[in-house]
Amino acid sequence: MSILLHLNRVYNDRMVKYSIVVPFHNEEENVTALYARLKQVMEQVGDSFELVLVDDGSSDRTYKLLEEIAAVDSRVLVVKLRRNFGQTSALAAGFDHASGEFILAMDGDLQHDPNDIPAFLEKLDEGYGVVSGWRKERIDNFVMRRIPSRCANWLMAKLSGVEIHDFGTTFKGYRREVIQNIPLYGEMHRFIPALASWYGASICEIPIRNVNRERGKSHYGISRTFRVFFDLITIRFLLKYMSRPMHFFGGFGALGIMAGTFISTVLLGLKVLEPHQNVMDQHGPLFVIGAVLIIGGIQMLAIGLLGELLVRHYYTSQNRAPYTIDRIVRLSTPEEQNMLSDGQSGIF
Repeated sequence: MSILLHLNRVYNDRMVKYSIVVPFHNEEENVTALYARLKQVMEQVGDSFELVLVDDGSSDRTYKLLEEIAAVDSRVLVVKLRRNFGQTSALAAGFDHASGEFILAMDGDLQHDPNDIPAFLEKLDEGYGVVSGWRKERIDNFVMRRIPSRCANWLMAKLSGVEIHDFGTTFKGYRREVIQNIPLYGEMHRFIPALASWYGASICEIPIRNVNRERGKSHYGISRTFRVFFDLITIRFLLKYMSRPMHFFGGFGALGIMAGTFISTVLLGLKVLEPHQNVMDQHGPLFVIGAVLIIGGIQMLAIGLLGELLVRHYYTSQNRAPYTIDRIVRLSTPEEQNMLSDGQSGIF
């Protein structure tokens, strides 16, 4: 057991320059071809690299193929999740287990061309914290995909203040210190540039090829585009009020209390000036509105205080991963194999 623990530390300490993170979900028809293309491109780059391939609860032969690849190439790390957690969580798992100074993320369906990778690496070497891909010439359905995507990207750019054209693509490059500071959950992977900008990272955008899916079935649909609009509300709130929720809820609460108090004061004045007047009969609805505004304002203040407590808890507690891992597979190098006792496997 001590040898296994030692080797796990060795694996964690492997430092490479580039890590390529690719999440897969039921992509058995594309796994081998994508690996071959990535390997060819990265070997031409010349610097040290690793491929972090994440199986997001696939029900086909995707994991089996990934395991076979890891068995023959020590530069491949396979992370198998216990179930399908979604793309954001799969990316988070890949980022957490990547050891590269620069980390690239891309889809596993071959719609991202590995030949675009050197352009990302060039911009990262120039000092940018995030390099985002831009599908400038899109080839997918105009009505069902391009128009909704264009509207969503325009709204994201305006609400986040990050002027890029394509938030939706997974094909992006990051400096390690940038991506490690960004908590990922839900479907927040598309908002990484906006969150990175909040942390002060420099961002640029480069055109990438938009390739038709060669094999397999697409996991994207029009419903996914509509869900983005709900996420926009979340990201706007996070970017502006994540560390000070009382400024948001407290503002509405204060307005409600002041409006309700004003209405109540006016009604009280009428009752004092005209004691015989039945205020409830003549101004009953206004009285109810004033009471509701006061109670609602107090509730908003309470929500703001709870938000402040949650923020404090967030910054003082340990971050929990939005995924659980079934197993990690990586071929040990000859040096590491020498540390293994006889009869033990070099694959985890």
